[in-house]
Amino acid sequence: MKVKVLSRNPDEYLRETKRDIHKIPRNFDPSLHPFQAAREYTKALNAVKLEKVFAKPFIGNLEGHRDAISCICKHPSQLSTILSGAYDGEVRTWSLSLGTCTRAFLAHDGIVRGIAYMPDGKHFITVSDDKTIKTWDVVSADEDEEPVNTIVNKTVLTGITHHRANPTFVTCGEGICQMWEDTRNEPLRTFKWGVDSLLDIKFNPIQKDLLASCASDRSIILYDTRETGPLTRIIMKLRSNKLSWNPMEAFIFTCANEDYNLYTYDTRKMKTPVNVHMDHVEAVIDVDYSPTGREFVSGSYDKSIRIFEANKGHSREVYHTRRMHRLTCVGWSLDNKFVISGSDEMNLRIWKAKASEKLGILRARERNALLVNDALKEKYAAHPEVRRIARHRQVPKHIYNARAELRTIREKSKRKEANRRYHSKKGTIPFVSERQKNVVAHES
Repeated sequence: MKVKVLSRNPDEYLRETKRDIHKIPRNFDPSLHPFQAAREYTKALNAVKLEKVFAKPFIGNLEGHRDAISCICKHPSQLSTILSGAYDGEVRTWSLSLGTCTRAFLAHDGIVRGIAYMPDGKHFITVSDDKTIKTWDVVSADEDEEPVNTIVNKTVLTGITHHRANPTFVTCGEGICQMWEDTRNEPLRTFKWGVDSLLDIKFNPIQKDLLASCASDRSIILYDTRETGPLTRIIMKLRSNKLSWNPMEAFIFTCANEDYNLYTYDTRKMKTPVNVHMDHVEAVIDVDYSPTGREFVSGSYDKSIRIFEANKGHSREVYHTRRMHRLTCVGWSLDNKFVISGSDEMNLRIWKAKASEKLGILRARERNALLVNDALKEKYAAHPEVRRIARHRQVPKHIYNARAELRTIREKSKRKEANRRYHSKKGTIPFVSERQKNVVAHES
């Protein structure tokens, strides 16, 4: 049995001599209550506990594909419409508000590697391993429908991106990057830089002539469509699978790497990454920014989804389910409320971007209470107990064990480097920061 008793420390109220003044705790601000700090701390602690209690991020899943999902694409103007492509060549249109498939057809004979909407939202383009680029009509509802246009390419295509305003799109594939116009069947321009194949390519959402791509030779290449050749490239230790531009800061992009980390680069200073985001324990496959540009979501082969703040190195949230297999694609909805993920077991899953957020209409009192709780959590975020509760996450056993093993490996390498530097002549072993360790070369 535990009994709570009042305790007083004599050092706080006893005088050393009779001539000393009495110590009286006072708050010299008359507008503040003497117990306000204690009350606010208690409220902050309760708020962060309630956040854990109501954290139910999983909303639902979309079933229907007969093979693993390879890519997803968001509609440029409709929040509830997305497209998904599968390894068997099937493309499906989904209504997120209804949770149903509105259209399904066999688009290609191979894996659907990329889907891109045209700016008007009335057509979309798909590329596949069967070396074809097909344009489809959005409103068509025929089962055995034919594409609006078909372009047969000479090489296998692995990615596509459409310009935000102009009728041009760019595809990447085996060693080359080609720029096309919607009304022509021949490429307008071809870019090369001696690589085996390009894995992904993205138009910059603000700087309309800038492109970034990931290559199989571990390089990240920047192109300018007004130039004849590439601008610059950086070579990393391991390959990058996907990249995503920050929609609010046009000079920032983040790439998902095979070394379990994500790297954020600034195009104005490409020699070293701005930030390294680490928490995954296997190769990171896809990444997508939120429309605010403050956060991004990543999917990995460790069967988990992580949400990172753009300026922090560790994730603020991790989502996982027992039945979810390796992640193949992720996306962030344009209303900044949901995250969509596709995985190997043929399901699309919808998650809340904020795990404890209440969906639906909020009363004024509820909204004000949530704002007060958020302010208190931010004010007392550095307090040990609040920080411990806020950071705690339950993760699967394989992630927990792999994380401990990676921690041991990092500590071992740091200890080895420190020993080498201590037992070597001063200046013989140069100091390399953690952010520069994974960058091998920079070429312009």
